[in-house]
This record gives sequence, C-alpha cells and structure tokens, in this order.
Amino acid sequence: MSIKNAIEKLNNTARRQGLPKVVKIDGKMSKRWGEGTFVIPDPREVDELMKKVAKGKLTTINDIRVKLAEKHKTTIACPITTGIFASIAAHAAEEMRASGKKQITPYWRTLKIDGVVNPKYPGGELGQRKLLEKEGHKVIKKGAKYVVVDYEKELVK
Repeated sequence: MSIKNAIEKLNNTARRQGLPKVVKIDGKMSKRWGEGTFVIPDPREVDELMKKVAKGKLTTINDIRVKLAEKHKTTIACPITTGIFASIAAHAAEEMRASGKKQITPYWRTLKIDGVVNPKYPGGELGQRKLLEKEGHKVIKKGAKYVVVDYEKELVK
C-alpha cells in the first residue's frame, strides 16, 4: 500500500463505496459465518476505535469487529475489510506523522488474534514491536510470529 495515498483511502473509501453497509450472510459465506447479517464498516469507524486505545492498553482486530457488529446491530463485522481498514488507518497515521502531526492513531496497540503483531503495519513486525516495547509491553517470538506476552491483561474493556 502506498503511504502517500493512505489518508485519502481512509477518508474517501466510505463515500465511494457507500459504507458502512449491512449485508445478509448467504451462500458460501453462511458455511463460514453462520446466519444473520454482517457489516462492512466505514474505514473511519475502524480508525476511531483504534484511536480510543490508551497508552499501555491493547485491542485486537476481533475486539474491533465485535464493537462494530454491536454498533450496527449485525451478527458480525466483516473480518477482511476490518483488517484492511486497520492497515489503511495505520499507514495514514504514519503519513500524518511524516507530515509533522504529533497526535496520530496509535495503530501499534491493535493486534491480530492471539496477541500477534501485525506484519502489514508500517515498519512491519519490528516497527510495531519497538513501539509496543517502548510502552512497556513484552514481545516475544513464538514460532514464526511475534506476540505480546499476556496481552489479554491489557485489553480495553
């Protein structure tokens, strides 16, 4: 993803695609997700939830998905678009930092499932790991992935 376009993607994707959008779960999706509805969120909604995570605290993409589903009164939030929009928010934050902005979305506090560091964020696993360690989290290598030790204790409620 081009960092140069991240802010534009964050701010204009919803308008161009009519997001957020609630869709009925059917066909092949129902085998994986069950019955009901899902929301394809506005990327700015994902960004706003990521912004709410205070220093020393953490969240996961799945926690964000649960909050989005509750907000839109759906069974689930789309895992694919929620992950993509979190990545766009992360790259937009770094674009803002590069332009001199001090207050950016603390994307490094948003982990993948099981406390795994996200290699698709700016700086990759090493970049996110350094930012997490700077805030006092312990990150270890577990197999091929990096994970935050006892991340569950620091999850935003």
